[in-house]
Amino acid sequence: MEMHQRHNAPIPQGGRGCVQFVTQYQHSSGQRRVRVTTLARNWADAATQITHIAAGFDQEAAAVLMARLAVNRAINEEGGDVLRWLDRMLIRLCQKFGEYHKDNPESFRLPQEFSLYPQFMFHLRRSQFLQVFNNSPDETSFYRHMLIREDLTQSLVMIQPILYSYSFNGTEPVLLDSSSILPDRILLMDTFFQLLIYHGKTIATWYKQGFHEQDGHENFKQLLGAPQDDAQEILQNRFPMPRYIVCEEGKSQARFLLSKVNPSQSHNSYGWGQDGSAPVLTDDVSLQVFMDHLKKLAVSSSS
Repeated sequence: MEMHQRHNAPIPQGGRGCVQFVTQYQHSSGQRRVRVTTLARNWADAATQITHIAAGFDQEAAAVLMARLAVNRAINEEGGDVLRWLDRMLIRLCQKFGEYHKDNPESFRLPQEFSLYPQFMFHLRRSQFLQVFNNSPDETSFYRHMLIREDLTQSLVMIQPILYSYSFNGTEPVLLDSSSILPDRILLMDTFFQLLIYHGKTIATWYKQGFHEQDGHENFKQLLGAPQDDAQEILQNRFPMPRYIVCEEGKSQARFLLSKVNPSQSHNSYGWGQDGSAPVLTDDVSLQVFMDHLKKLAVSSSS
């Protein structure tokens, strides 16, 4: 939090500043209650103690806060204006806390405390909170309301969904990237609003041939059931209950997965006919291209 003193009075270094949050709410009993939360933080000079400020940066909380500010702006501003504001704020943060040489993008480095923040902003820009195409006004209002209402962990899932990969070697979290979509894998994606199980091409073929119902293929049957069991546990504990989707490669509902992953392999960069991960048919830039442009703007002498 950046503070400005009136009358150019210096901020006392080494001391502590207090911030109070006053929350008023109506209890289920009908009583109106007031809760006051007081936080104390050390003063730090942004000109000489930038490392102290960086050490206290919570990138997950900052990402959720920026998402809620952007949603609030989107109520009265055009979507393009909100995206440009979000970009400006990200560039300013990188200029202030990044380590780089002027006009040398290759030299740009972000401290560890900021390493995930740009990718949160990348996924936020592509999310249904700011990209309202193909959503009704009611759906958009519902999505934005839930982002403001839920806690930090659930809000982060909304911004950057979680992706798990299931194979005969076990279960592991994987990158939200098109390179994670493999023919011999089952994926479980949690976007908070949706729970999606995706069968790769090979898995879908085996399923259609009924291997899971044949003797000697118990491992394949267990592999099919593992993501379903995990999904049911989430469905039972989450309110409101997310939409449950089961799909396979090449089918229409696979679009829900393809619209969320980072398109590191698109129709512009993918070698058609090659085996491996699936390309995404989109004109959106990938996270790598996004980061390359961010570095150029952050180190530019003219920005």
